[in-house]
Amino acid sequence: MATAQLNGITIGYDDTGSDGGNGDADGTGDGNADGTGGGNADGNAAGTGGGNANGNADGTEGGNGGQGEDRNTRARTPALVLIHGHPFDRSMWTPQRTALATTHRVITPDLRGYGASTVVPGTTGFATFAEDVAALMDHLGIREFALGGLSMGGQIVMECYRLFPERITGLLLADTFPAAETPDGKVFRNSLADRLLAEGMKGYADEVRDKMVAPYNTEASAYVHRMMLAAPPEGAAAALRGRAERHDYRDLLTRVDVPSLVVVGRDDAFTPVSDAEAMHAALPDSALHVVESAAHMPNLERPEEFNSALRAWLARVG
Repeated sequence: MATAQLNGITIGYDDTGSDGGNGDADGTGDGNADGTGGGNADGNAAGTGGGNANGNADGTEGGNGGQGEDRNTRARTPALVLIHGHPFDRSMWTPQRTALATTHRVITPDLRGYGASTVVPGTTGFATFAEDVAALMDHLGIREFALGGLSMGGQIVMECYRLFPERITGLLLADTFPAAETPDGKVFRNSLADRLLAEGMKGYADEVRDKMVAPYNTEASAYVHRMMLAAPPEGAAAALRGRAERHDYRDLLTRVDVPSLVVVGRDDAFTPVSDAEAMHAALPDSALHVVESAAHMPNLERPEEFNSALRAWLARVG
């Protein structure tokens, strides 16, 4: 994991290049003790401990990222940025970061309010999340990048395309939907924010666990439950209040001029297949992939199939 001071806060992120290094743009970032880069500063979602080690996975060398890495080669490696959903953190993308790092520089940030990033109470609008993404890419010296997100992360991806489409080379929209919040939805999200602040995350995490991950996917279910329990209530509440006020992105999708991929779990109750089909129809250059035997988190429930779809999309992006 590495950190950057951006827009007045700390952003935690993993930056894994095609050389397998994980660190800052200058190669000074600390590698995780297990070499996976998936843990937060205070412990990863899997509960295995997220403390970072100032060395390689075997502890024999200094911080990875590599003082001797070929920076010109890394600069030419195509970048892929993946945005997590609510109430998760960057570790949800570990299977994708690991699988795709041989061909892409994969950056997975913690959104403000989550994981190793600064918790900012109140309301965090989607424009603020998008500005953080752009600032992190500036910090890393990356001008253009493919961008993907799941659920709320997918909506933040759409906000990014609204604000800086010239920087985005491809869109991945997983288990998400583009419509603005309904009046009833605004009431629900603000009420849920109040509840998280009053009660913490456990009650909510217990209630939505079997909708986030199909109960037959037991390993992924346990992981996602732990990740939800670890989310800071103040950060999650601020995101919920911002999400209630998001834009309607349906018209925007019709103007997207980069290769896009829409992915959805067949058993997703939050964003059903019909939502994915509507986005696929709206996007001028898109592919649709329905992941069988998965619910709202197909990247964790069926990572190999999800990764295969991403590889095909990235080949179109170039």
